[in-house]
Amino acid sequence: MLELAILGLLQESPMHGYELRKELTAKLGAIRAAISYGSLYPTLRRLQAAGWIAEAAETPATAEEVPALTSRRGRVVYKITAEGKERFAQLIAQAGPETYDDTGFGVHFAFFARTDQATRLRILEGRRRKIEERREGLRDVLGRAAERLDAYTLELQRHGLEACEREVRWLEELIANERSGRAPTVPATGTAGGRREDNSPPPPGESRKERP
Repeated sequence: MLELAILGLLQESPMHGYELRKELTAKLGAIRAAISYGSLYPTLRRLQAAGWIAEAAETPATAEEVPALTSRRGRVVYKITAEGKERFAQLIAQAGPETYDDTGFGVHFAFFARTDQATRLRILEGRRRKIEERREGLRDVLGRAAERLDAYTLELQRHGLEACEREVRWLEELIANERSGRAPTVPATGTAGGRREDNSPPPPGESRKERP
């Protein structure tokens, strides 16, 4: 998934490692993009060895852009190669079980604009099945063991169930849009701060209670 995200971002423009990390966080969210320099740079080296990315230039690094406990050095800028674009096309066309998991789905969904409709549908339907299974498991726990759970654990299970139910509804709306050839509806901003209205669909795994 990190390979797919890096190649996708480098198609937008060349970037150095620090910029890539910031863009991963911005595009995928802080939780999915909790990527350390220890995992990012080895992946960049592997992609470079495979010929999918290449060094574009090196620019001086500022103090703010140098990771803690590392030396200050120039920033290597990476760009995607023609072979890298072909590799990205192969990865983005995949719709196996790994694309239904939380991280896999999040990364693929971030690049849905570059994914063909049939693949988008397969991923959305697979994700819906996975969340429905998760939902039924939570319902089973609440139905069989609710009386044995303390109040906080019970509330956590209910919170998880609500998140699953909302995501299933969100996925069903996306699937209906895909089948009819419509793009997702951009929710109206409810406040000056740009928050969604209460009736807008949440991101994957988020419930209404989690919104500020």
